[in-house]
Formats: sequence, structure tokens, C-alpha cells
Amino acid sequence: MKKIILFLLLLCPIIGMAQEQIKADSTMIVRISEIEVYPEYLQEYLEQAHTVGATSVREEPGVICIYPMQQLRNDCQIRILEIYASQEAYQHHIKTPHFQTYKQGTLHMVKSLDLVDMRQMAPECLPLIFNKAKE
Repeated sequence: MKKIILFLLLLCPIIGMAQEQIKADSTMIVRISEIEVYPEYLQEYLEQAHTVGATSVREEPGVICIYPMQQLRNDCQIRILEIYASQEAYQHHIKTPHFQTYKQGTLHMVKSLDLVDMRQMAPECLPLIFNKAKE
């Protein structure tokens, strides 16, 4: 019984730290942009999406991830995983010259756009995912 109580006492600070980390991570914005591009603009759109994503991650500290993907079954369907450290980081991002160039330059290419905000289910895994990608 003493061992169980000792174990629980030792576990409490760890649980508290994990809960604080989850609270801190809840300020993050995680979004999936669902985009359909007109076929005649597909190549040009893909180039611009790649450029803005790479520039944003490289130059903006609050942009954790902008990862454009193309559906295999319908190549005009684009999904972009976006992760921002905070609302402030997102607001800064959408005002940058490279994002404005992308946004204004691709308006006529986009048939539909839906920004789907997501809730993280395992925020503690986020650093592991990005570290594994380096391997």
C-alpha cells in the first residue's frame, strides 16, 4: 500500500507537467486547408503552394508546419496541414508579403477553399513526429 501511495505522489507532478504542456499547446492553431484547384492552373498552383510553405516555415518562427499535399485519386484536390504556434503567429503569417503574393496570385486558380480547424488529440506527440521525419 505504501508503494502505491508513493507511486501516486511521484506521478502527480508528472501529470501536472503534462497537463501544463497540453494547456500551452492548446494555444496552437492546427488546421487543414481543403482546396480544389481548376485543372488548367494545377501546376502553377502547386509551385506557388510549395514556395509559400517553404518560405513561411523557413522565415517565420511561429509557423511550425505548412505541408501541402495532393490527393492521389484526384490531383486537383489539395490539402495543406498548417500548424502555428499561436493566433499571433497566424495573424503575422497572413500579413507577410510572401503569403499575400500567394493568396492574391492564386485566387483565380482556386475553385473551392475550406479551412478546417482541428483539435489536437495527442499534442505531446508533435515533437516526436517532427524529430522522426529527420531520421
